[in-house]
This record gives sequence, structure tokens and C-alpha cells, in this order.
Amino acid sequence: MTIKTSTSTPAAKAPVGFRFGGVRAGIKKGDRPDLAVIVSDTPCTAAGSFTVNKFSAAPVRSAAARLPGTGIRAIIANSGNANALTGPDGERDDHAMAAAAAAALGVPVGAVVTASTGAIGVRLPVDVIKAAMPALVGSLGDDLMPAAEAIRTTDLRSKVALRSIEVGGVSVKLAGIAKGSGMIHPQMATMLSFIVTDAAVSPAMLQSALADAVEQTFNTITVDGDMSTNDCVIGLANGRSGAPVIEAPGPEFDRLRGALIEMCGELARAIAADGEGATKLLIVDVAGVSDVATARDLARAVAGGSLVKAGLFGGDPSWGRILAALGARCGGRGFPMDPNAISLDVQGTRVFERGAPRAFDNAALSARMREVEISVGLDLGAGPAKARALGCDLSYDYVKINAEYYGGGAVASP
Repeated sequence: MTIKTSTSTPAAKAPVGFRFGGVRAGIKKGDRPDLAVIVSDTPCTAAGSFTVNKFSAAPVRSAAARLPGTGIRAIIANSGNANALTGPDGERDDHAMAAAAAAALGVPVGAVVTASTGAIGVRLPVDVIKAAMPALVGSLGDDLMPAAEAIRTTDLRSKVALRSIEVGGVSVKLAGIAKGSGMIHPQMATMLSFIVTDAAVSPAMLQSALADAVEQTFNTITVDGDMSTNDCVIGLANGRSGAPVIEAPGPEFDRLRGALIEMCGELARAIAADGEGATKLLIVDVAGVSDVATARDLARAVAGGSLVKAGLFGGDPSWGRILAALGARCGGRGFPMDPNAISLDVQGTRVFERGAPRAFDNAALSARMREVEISVGLDLGAGPAKARALGCDLSYDYVKINAEYYGGGAVASP
């Protein structure tokens, strides 16, 4: 399988038949855009993956009840307000946002999917959203960046990725945008991401491919151990490429799924590197485990360990904290583990094996701990399975950013 990688430059081509827009409506403080739209010229197959938080937001409940499905034309998303824990008013406000977008775009309200992100427990300012609709529709174009910018909250960077493959000898394009910086923890999507493709795919096959991609990429991220009320990944496929319809497993489906996994992996890595206050990306690989599920669980536990993350921020290899986090998870979950069979590498340097520390060049490793990417490799020596988790260090700015952005009495959701 060959997957061509494109960059998020202005010259990169978006999937056929999709347009993107973003404007400032006044939903959040400051002068950054806060209202985004993605629209297809024709009805789409749609799929989704959603937070398992029992206090999920109104837009999450609405979209989850309808996807996978068909006939979707647009995604309307706002930043600065989560529309979560707002009671019956939240559902009414969510429907009003969808209806306003539908009227402005000239599509049925049932063809619009919504998403929100921001402060929890505050009514969605529907009036300012309605007032911004003409400008939002007027901003539509081929460039993904306005929409990517408009869904940011505490993100330092916009996150865009593109891929192209061939299906039945026809070129097919995929594009994705994402946001995520804090309140990032595995168990669904860990943030907002919207993915579009001009492939023709049945709802069941799109859902299957999206679910696989989410599990192998977005679900490997942990920034702070807190799961949002608003997490969602939504995928749209409009078939405008003219490629044959993917309706069953097979080589064409594998190509699509592979491209999705690779593209979502790029977005997931960008989210982990952009964790609130983060100065370093943490990559944890766990091998030598009996099954993939256990390997993933252990990798996430290490990547999410507060002491591990704080030590990395201070430039410490933290190898004792890494092993303590691993041992705690194994003990708490009842996973079998032989301390004498474990090896640990930090930045490619072996620091522990056969139950004891290894001699290493401390000055050389300390110098490497100042790099922006930190790799941790653990081998439990007990099986063929392996998995990766992505995280970041824990800095002073994590608390500062949250206090400044979410100050004012409302509980935060990214």
C-alpha cells in the first residue's frame, strides 16, 4: 500500500466538494476566530467517535444519536463555550445553532452536525452565532486553516493534515483538522477532530475505519488525565472523487483505513506536543506484553504519570518514576510482571535491566533530556504485543494557562 503524504501548505489540495470557513463571532474573549464550518456540496456518509463522559455535552449527544448515517452536509463548531451541563437549554441552543447554519447554507437542519468546545456550565450565546452566519458562509473556501483556527482554545497551533490514496485507480483525498491542548486523556477521541474525504464509503465501513484510526492514534494521547465532556471525532465522505464505493472489507478498505490511521496519527502527535504548557513531547513504547490492550494500558499509565511528567520538565531521566508508574499499574490491574525481566531505555540509553540499574553516561543523557522529544522504551519480556502512548511534560504554565483562560467561575473543558 502506498500513501502519499501532503503538507498543510496553501498549495495542498483539499478533498473535492468540500469547503471550509471560520470567523470571529464573539463567543470567547480576545480577537481570535471562534466559529467554524465545514460543508460538502453533496450529501455525505458520516461516522463518529465520542467521549464516554457521562456528562457529555448537548452537541455530543445529538451527533452520537445520528451517526453513523447518511445525508449529512455540514459541521458547525464553536470554540469558547462547551454547551455542557446547561440542562434542557443546552439542547435547545444546540438545535438553534444547527438551524441557523442550515438556513444560511440552504440545507435541511437534519443535514447539520454540531460540535462545541470551551467553558462548561455557560449558556451558548446563540444570538451572536446567528449574527455571524452571513460572514461565516462568506468565508467558505478551499483552505482548511480558517476552520482549524476557529476551533482552537488554549492550543498554541492549528492542526491540519492531508493524505491522498488511490481507490480503484482513482485519486482520493483526505483532510483532517483537530484541536486539543488540555483535558486530554484516552477513552475515545481526546479532543475535537473533523475528517473529510471525497471517497465513496458506506456508513458501516467509514465507521469501522474511523474507529480503528481513533483507537490507534487519538486514544494513545494523555496530557493531564482529565477527560472532556465534548470530545468527538466526526468523519464525512461525499464520494465526489468518482472512485468505486467501499462497501466491504478488502484491499480498497485497507488503503482508506491505512490513510486514516496515518493522518490521525499526525494529528495526535501534534496534539500531544501542544499540551497546555508543554515543552517536550513524550513518546512511550511498551513491548514484551501478552496482548495489545495491556500494552496500551501500561504505555498510557507511564505517559500520564504526574511524577514522570514533572521530572521530564525538570530535565531528569525519571527512570525510577517510570518504573514506579509501570509497577503501580501492573499491581493495580493485576497484570503479571517479573521485575527481573524488564528493560528500560530513555532516549535510546539503557538505564535498567535484569532487576537493577545499568551504568550509563549521566552527563550525556542529561543533555539529551533537554531535547523537545523524549523517548521511553519498556520491554517486559513476556509476550509479542507492543503499543505506544503519547504525552508531554508537566510545566508551571499548565496551571497558569488554565487559570487565565478559564477564569471567571465556569469549569473548563477544552
